Amino acid sequence: MAAQHSSPLPAARYTTQNGDGTGWQYLVLTCQPHESLAEVRRRIVDHAEYGKWELRRSSIYSGGVRKYWLRRRLMRVERTL
Repeated sequence: MAAQHSSPLPAARYTTQNGDGTGWQYLVLTCQPHESLAEVRRRIVDHAEYGKWELRRSSIYSGGVRKYWLRRRLMRVERTL
């Protein structure tokens, strides 16, 4: 019987801000053990290239689950008249 592969898990997003309005936006990608490293690498590269994300941290957990934290600087646009 063949193993069923599910689609990638949804990515979690959160932001951090300093008092002066600067901060970072984070994207956490969670990858299952059955996903190939080539697939995961392609997803990270796509986020980095098209979404201006940078890889901040990666972890491998017991059971083979991998998590990748990507971040990008928050850009505040000031209104002009």
